[in-house]
Amino acid sequence: MPALGFGTLIPDPAETRTATTNALKVGFRHFDCAERYKNEREVGESFQAEFAAGTIARKDVFITTKLWNTNHRPERVEPAFDASCQRLGISYVDCYLSHTPFAFQPGDNLDPRDSAGNIIYDRDVTLLDTWKAMESLVDKGKCGAIGLSDVVLENLVPLYEAARIKPAVVQVESHPYLPQTELLEFCKQKGIVLLAFAPLGHGIRPGPLEDPVVLRIAKENSLTPAQVLLAWGIQRGTAILTTAKTPERARENYNISEIPEATVDEINRIQTRIKLNSVTETGVPGFIARGR
Repeated sequence: MPALGFGTLIPDPAETRTATTNALKVGFRHFDCAERYKNEREVGESFQAEFAAGTIARKDVFITTKLWNTNHRPERVEPAFDASCQRLGISYVDCYLSHTPFAFQPGDNLDPRDSAGNIIYDRDVTLLDTWKAMESLVDKGKCGAIGLSDVVLENLVPLYEAARIKPAVVQVESHPYLPQTELLEFCKQKGIVLLAFAPLGHGIRPGPLEDPVVLRIAKENSLTPAQVLLAWGIQRGTAILTTAKTPERARENYNISEIPEATVDEINRIQTRIKLNSVTETGVPGFIARGR
């Protein structure tokens, strides 16, 4: 898995195609997708166009996608995986993640709610049940690795201990305001890749991009604040996901360079703590509008 990845959570279908194509042309070779983003088909169309043109081969692109909460029952896992592959236009996935540890009521409604507007959970399936079905995908050669997204350490440890095939990747929100230090240390000890989403703070203002420490380091090193934050993420041992809708921003995010270790330590000492996404508490992605 390349340490620098491109996240495909882009609501507009046309923008999804354009942004994915731009990312491929800039040099990104790691793409993070999901059934719940409702745009796997558009991402796949961009892949197929570049593959057909001969500019990039499938083997050169690391593709991750995710199992949505409504498909946690074991008998639903493989059909959901196959449907994602069909939409993406690929025959295998490099890494398949459980999007969250929460199981929702199974069915075609991705956001099942009761009359009061509360999520309807599926209490008859455990995360380990789902994980065992995901393990079978690896056994069958359908995906190279499996992992978890939006999981906290308290959920990860028992799953790790019980799993026959250990998680290869854990994807969580992580940035200087939410460094996930304890989780990162566990992942390093176990050889798990911690893949950080929202490394720039998901555009929240004020956020890490406006932090005085980050702004000063950027100026001193002739970098943009985004480049400083991305370099910090990689140098502390995480892989990172960034999303850009324009070629210029894609190039900015791709062309990062190492920052001095002393500045990494400075960013580590930032005391502000802000969690932007409550998905680990409910299973409902905070960055996806309700009803979408």
